Amino acid sequence: MVLKVRKNQSPKPPEACPISTCMSFLGGAWTANIIWNLTGGPRRFNELRADIPKISPKILSARVRFLEVEGIISREVKTTSPPSVEYSLTKLGRELLPAIEAVASVGQKLKKRNIERKNSA
Repeated sequence: MVLKVRKNQSPKPPEACPISTCMSFLGGAWTANIIWNLTGGPRRFNELRADIPKISPKILSARVRFLEVEGIISREVKTTSPPSVEYSLTKLGRELLPAIEAVASVGQKLKKRNIERKNSA
């Protein structure tokens, strides 16, 4: 017996799906970690490297550059001696925090569930 393909009853997404657009930012390697570590306030490059020890300087540099171009973080050059640069979340970047927190919450539940499964096996 061949099953009939049912019509999708979900509302049709706009031309460029906003979920895909948002996830393209959050799904990038280390992006959520960078955004998360900027929630406490501005951080310099080496502070972010210390916050995320497994990230390479090359990748961190590429990710902060991408996030700056996209308006998620801002880059401010400080006129100190020697000069330094601080990164901070923009208003748009702070709007991503509830999504990251929600994903982290579900991730914790899944992690706990997997541990419980391993212990009961």
